[in-house]
Amino acid sequence: MGALSNLRVLDLTQVLAGPYCTMLLADLGADVVKIERPGGDMIRSNPPFVDDPEEEAYGGYFQSVNRGKKSIELNFREEEDREDFLSLVEEADIVVENYRSGTMEKYGLGYETLTEYNEDLIYSSIRGFGDPRTGETDRQGQPSFDLIAQALGGVMETTGQPDGPPTKTGPGVGDLFTATLNCIGILAAINHREQTGEGQYVDTGMYDSMISFTERAIYQQSYTGEAPTRRGNSHPTLFPYNAFETDDGYAVIAAFNNNHWAELCDVMDREDLAEDYPTTPERLEHRDALREEIAEWTRAQTNDELVDKLEGRVPAAPVQTTEEIFDDPHVHTRDMLVPVEQPGADTDVEIAGNPIKMTETNPKPRGRAPLLDEHREEVLGEKADTETADD
Repeated sequence: MGALSNLRVLDLTQVLAGPYCTMLLADLGADVVKIERPGGDMIRSNPPFVDDPEEEAYGGYFQSVNRGKKSIELNFREEEDREDFLSLVEEADIVVENYRSGTMEKYGLGYETLTEYNEDLIYSSIRGFGDPRTGETDRQGQPSFDLIAQALGGVMETTGQPDGPPTKTGPGVGDLFTATLNCIGILAAINHREQTGEGQYVDTGMYDSMISFTERAIYQQSYTGEAPTRRGNSHPTLFPYNAFETDDGYAVIAAFNNNHWAELCDVMDREDLAEDYPTTPERLEHRDALREEIAEWTRAQTNDELVDKLEGRVPAAPVQTTEEIFDDPHVHTRDMLVPVEQPGADTDVEIAGNPIKMTETNPKPRGRAPLLDEHREEVLGEKADTETADD
């Protein structure tokens, strides 16, 4: 029994942002029915595969964010399929979609229509630029992906080396952060409904989310009147707070407060630096010279040696590869690598676990991602049997 096991979610999303949001709900126990267009979510065929793309039902991209869901295939251009969908809406708690603004209305399935079938429905959308219902702009209706959101929202301008080009983050934060915020909005709407009986529309835009994500750049612009730009791995107001090259890789050191700075200087056997630069303003003023002093010391250490010397005294960590993450006992103890079946391959695969931990209703991935239309009979019941007979 998960914390949300009393809720049914109709998931009309595809690719990453929407599926990640509904995956979180599924991990928390919700009954998530993925309603896929003819042919299924466009990301089903994306690599990587374990061995043979022709034999395996889907790749790692789809597996990772669609675990624990049910799947039915519906074509909203067909009246019968629209009726099937509306019959599910009558009993659903939440509908989530990430189409362009106006798409659901085109099929006669917009929010206002669905609430005629279920007046306390919570309807949630994830779009690039939000929905006109919560604030109309001329960008709505334009397509958006993670790259677009990162570019518009200031993420790329503030990511990368100072002498390099704007750079997107490795993970798709435009999708994932938006999805997480949308999940929070849905849970808030559930709580409101419990208190009042009222459903509502939840709208989370990717561009809006990236403005929230780049909060530091926003306040810097407001306070200083200057547009922040790329600083590599450094921080505008904290030092040392950076990545340093070691003998066998890179490690990060976060010794920006006075106590940690004094501890770092002691470990380096450079008490003179602690005496000469005891305050944050002094360290920031001389950060370039101090960075080289620290870098000269770190280059003489391996990652393990550096972390061992600083452990318990100064926050530090190696910059890990994914291979090293897989070898980290902490990750396994925290159930952050989860084995699931890969249909069509003679092996299990591992996907990222759920970082939310709860003592009574602990979230957990509830099995592999679904095959396309795998749960038609379970979800539609007698209607599915009738349709099969008609065919």
